[in-house]
Amino acid sequence: MDAILDKPPRPAPTGRGERTSWRERLVEEMPTDRVAGLLAPLGLTVIAGIMRFWGLTSRKGIYFDEVYYTHDAYTLFHHGYEQDTTCTGPGFVVHPPLGKWLMGLSEWLFGSTDCANIRHGNPELGWRFASAVAGTIAVFVVARTARRMFRSTVLGCFAGLLMAFDGLEFVQSRIGILDIFLMLGLVLALACLVADRDDGRRRLAARLDAAVADGTGSGVATAGYGPRLGLRPWRILCGICLGASLGVKWSALYTVVAFAALAIAWDVGARRRAGVQRPVRAALRKDVLGWFACFIPLPFAVFMSTWTGWFASSGGYDRHTPTRPGKGVFGALSNWWNYQDQIWTFHDHLSTPHKYESKPFSWLVLGRPVDYDFTALKYGQHGCRIRGGCYKEILALGNPAVWWIGTLALIGVIALWVVRRDWRAAMVVVGFTISFAPWLAFPERTMFFFYALPLLPFLVLAITAMAGLALGGRGISEVRALAGALTVGIYAIVVVLFFVYFYPILANQMISIPAWRARMWFPGWI
Repeated sequence: MDAILDKPPRPAPTGRGERTSWRERLVEEMPTDRVAGLLAPLGLTVIAGIMRFWGLTSRKGIYFDEVYYTHDAYTLFHHGYEQDTTCTGPGFVVHPPLGKWLMGLSEWLFGSTDCANIRHGNPELGWRFASAVAGTIAVFVVARTARRMFRSTVLGCFAGLLMAFDGLEFVQSRIGILDIFLMLGLVLALACLVADRDDGRRRLAARLDAAVADGTGSGVATAGYGPRLGLRPWRILCGICLGASLGVKWSALYTVVAFAALAIAWDVGARRRAGVQRPVRAALRKDVLGWFACFIPLPFAVFMSTWTGWFASSGGYDRHTPTRPGKGVFGALSNWWNYQDQIWTFHDHLSTPHKYESKPFSWLVLGRPVDYDFTALKYGQHGCRIRGGCYKEILALGNPAVWWIGTLALIGVIALWVVRRDWRAAMVVVGFTISFAPWLAFPERTMFFFYALPLLPFLVLAITAMAGLALGGRGISEVRALAGALTVGIYAIVVVLFFVYFYPILANQMISIPAWRARMWFPGWI
């Protein structure tokens, strides 16, 4: 079970002659295959990148919500704020600017369509390039994070493979809308949070081992509240990534709260494992100031920095509202707050019926994927060589082998958390819940399946946890090891085959009408 469970506690060292160091007690060593642990995820990421960039511009023109974000990105990058559809005045937009800044940079590099609808360069590449980069990077980050969590390069690559071959992640990586940037920011924050857990334990172990080496004994070091752990760079990076996620969509706020709770809980757990007499008080006394700074003011400051263009310009929406009190900085902040209030009102009252809207529980079973683009072609039209006609579609559909099995795996990690108090299982459950449960509070709101994209990394990690149990650890029988390896290997092959099967309707490929119908497994997919 070494692939999934913490090593059992060792007796605490008590003096110079003790064989077991605090590092051995507190820190589970990383795999020794450092080169393979880097090159294997990189190779998988290259494959994912090729998949996402291949035919990226084959769908010419704007489709689905690109109609909003490509224009917003262009005007934001050129004026510092989003303009209306006529490019003559400010536009009211309902999401923070960072994702559109990234798209605007991409358009500046590769091409865009200006306010007169004149094409410059390669506009399709311009407004989709940033999304493809984000989706590709997410595969690498998940693979490396899983490797760190489960201390296994094999399981890390397994998790990366599930991300690379998921249909929803693939489709969102090839369209110029915001959700892929939100997911990447949250995945980066998760990676930093997990790294911070290891770093904090190493720091604690180093200080305790130093106390033993000095002859003062670990009992003195753990008496009362224990040592301070100093600057936590991974925690700072986590706060920055959370703030960047907030700068893409407000829904990241829930994850800020969840990750902050996990961080302080892990600090308490580390001090308890080290034998600190009052671990909760110790964490609050020694860690809470840095913890607060990293998870409250730092994300907020990063979030506010994404609005720099609005503050620095004079034409942004509600930038100078005469009816608002105050002048200068206070007036700008007052107008900004009023703007945020209008955005909240918009989201709170968004209940316009839509053909492809869906409710959160249907996301887990792929009940209503979103048809981003659909074209019916007659024989001889635009290259169709099939007598009965052809269909082309871009359907935001998750890989059934990932979403359905991932939903079942959640039950397994809940049991693992309850029975064995495994921190990895707790992280998966908390992360998934905080990304899913808030949507249940707005039953009347118009929602879409692609809102579920931030759930995907946690489903992948849940499956990876179960794969770790299936593979087992040292000391298991050869039959048991073979059965586990075959199960995990066959499942990985099924994931890839499912992706290949659905690829035509994910990537706007021309297929026959019977072939299209064969992929419409349920009425909700049509």
